[in-house]
Formats: sequence, structure tokens, C-alpha cells
Amino acid sequence: MKAAAGRAAADALVKSGMKLGLGTGSTAIHVIRRVGELLAGGTLKEIRAFPTSFQSRIECERLGIPAFDLNAPELGGTLDLTIDGADEIDRENRLIKGGGGALLIEKLAAYNSAAYAIVADESKLVEHLGPAFPVPVEVIPEARVSAARALEKLGAEARLREAVRKAGPVITERGNLLLDLRFPGPVDPVALEAELNRIPGVVENGFFTRLRPVVYVARSSGPVEIRA
Repeated sequence: MKAAAGRAAADALVKSGMKLGLGTGSTAIHVIRRVGELLAGGTLKEIRAFPTSFQSRIECERLGIPAFDLNAPELGGTLDLTIDGADEIDRENRLIKGGGGALLIEKLAAYNSAAYAIVADESKLVEHLGPAFPVPVEVIPEARVSAARALEKLGAEARLREAVRKAGPVITERGNLLLDLRFPGPVDPVALEAELNRIPGVVENGFFTRLRPVVYVARSSGPVEIRA
């Protein structure tokens, strides 16, 4: 299902000459691979990509997709389109992202794109954001304790994300830490996206609510559904 969603979005949305944000994760990787196939086959030309993580950049290198920093003259700080995955998607196409730890650069790409698309399988669709999936908050190391206390005053349980197959916490690609928030019930994601970033030491959070993406949802029992 993940491959189906990624391929469908790439085929429908990516055009030659685009400045293209490429997301991170097990579904977004299929977008990158499809873009690589289309470039290799000559269907696409002159793509300038902005990968949102080491994972995505390495895949671009492997497939020969030209990749640039967002500050590079080839991109000039803006993108035509970003395609990414999500951890949760509500009925308004608002998102929780950051399960893979790349939320800061993913949000940089999304909020500087003229168009935004999400690829996902049906398991990511929810009624309300927050109760089931932890909301990641990226904090500088010096704010680990103070930010956690401030976040708990907002009604969340804040836990430092621990690494797998490495002793100690997850360190983001920008050298920061991740606090995963769990809320006891549904929350207002629009208000919280702004409120969380007001806490000193918070770099960014995993609510994505300021734009409404088109969502390509792969279903187990039918074709890919497009939710605008």
C-alpha cells in the first residue's frame, strides 16, 4: 500500500523542471524511488530536489536525483511541491509528523512549498490528532528538563525519545533532542502548533496544520484515494 500511494502521487504531481521537496520515511521513500525511475527513463527532466533527511538524501544520491540545500541558488528558499508521509491524518487533513525524527526540515520544506502532498496507507487516518500517536517536539539539549515541565503544564505527558540499538536518547540531524507528548484526549492542533513553539528551547513540533495538503491514501481493498 505504501508503494502504491507513493507511486500514484509522484506520477500525478511531479513535473519536469520542478523544485521538489522529498520527504522522509517508509512511505515517502517510494516517492523518491519513483522520481528516480522517471528521471532514469527520461519521462522527467531537470528536477532539483530538497531531501528532508539523511535517509532521503542518500536515496537521492543512489538514484542520481540532483539534490540541493534549500539556500542554494538552484532553489532560492522556495519549492514548487513537497511530497511527504505522515504519522496521523485527521478529517481536515491536519497532520502529526516526526515519527522518524525529521520534523524540523520536513516542516521547513512543507511551509516553503507552493503545493503540498501527503502519501499514506489507510492506517494513518484518524478522527482526532493526539491521543493515539505521540506528538514529537524537538528541543535543544539545554532545554530538556525545562521544556518538559512547560509541556506537562499544558496537559501532556512528555517523554524523552530513546534510541534503538544505541544507548541514550535520539539525537536529531540538527543535534537536538525529541520529547514525545501524549495527551489524554483530543486536542486543538491548530492552537497547540503555535503554543508549543512559544516555549523557550523548543525548536519545532510535529503538528502540521497551517496548510491543507492533498492526501494520497492507499486502501487495502481498492485503488488509491485522493483527499483534497
